[in-house]
Amino acid sequence: MWVWKWAQAAATLTLGTLGVASVAHADALADIKSRGTLVCGTQNASEPYAFPDAATRQIVGFDVDVCNALAKGLGVKLEHRALSTDARIPELKTHRVDVLAAAVAWMPARAAQVDFSNQYFVAPIRVLVRADSPIQTLDQLANKKIAASEGSSSAAVSVTRLPDSRLLTFHDISSAYLALQQGKVDGLVAGQLVLARFANEAAQKGGQQYRLLNAPVYEERWGVVMNKNEPALMAAVNKVLADYDQSSGLQTSFDKWLGAKSVYKFWRDYKVEPIKPQ
Repeated sequence: MWVWKWAQAAATLTLGTLGVASVAHADALADIKSRGTLVCGTQNASEPYAFPDAATRQIVGFDVDVCNALAKGLGVKLEHRALSTDARIPELKTHRVDVLAAAVAWMPARAAQVDFSNQYFVAPIRVLVRADSPIQTLDQLANKKIAASEGSSSAAVSVTRLPDSRLLTFHDISSAYLALQQGKVDGLVAGQLVLARFANEAAQKGGQQYRLLNAPVYEERWGVVMNKNEPALMAAVNKVLADYDQSSGLQTSFDKWLGAKSVYKFWRDYKVEPIKPQ
């Protein structure tokens, strides 16, 4: 009888301890507030989203600005972590970072693992063609050869969004771009940013010029990423993002890194709103 009662008490204690541990990890916002620090992860060496400034060696960029806005809005200090692409989700899942503003696009597989806030950025996937190409619209890519990096989201999207085109995949984006330069394909499908870099570099060098088709093939939607079942943190992050946008902070950051004051001259036509699967 004594042994049974001891075992029952031990089990009760264990369950109670687990319950306390569960509660301790059930409210990430409370942990952040108590600690006084938000650990926000960004993707490393990803210009202009998060990269080392040549003069100061500090990590700066569009996503870093989002991390700063989140910490300020939550009333805590920022601890920034630069993460490799592959480490982003694992670092979050193991609670080494609280949130990610790390160029993480919403995808069904990711949404099954983690939660996404309202979108703070939309990254179009577009098509680059030679400046002298007669192609002006996506429809005109029917029966044309298009290139994409093997295994990329751009390649996957091309299969479904440009089904009448002839997709050729290459080992990396540089090889795919070379195929466009050599006239082996009629268009290159990739993220708007990398395509704009190719076009800008070509313009600086002279010779063959390139242009982007206006309509996007697809739009990747980025949100602040956090572990699942954190309703308080989710509500707080969404409020900070809304305030950041309404105060023109988001637009100012966009203009600096991607828009009118940057080399890319992109325009922002998206809102901070819930991510809608396409």
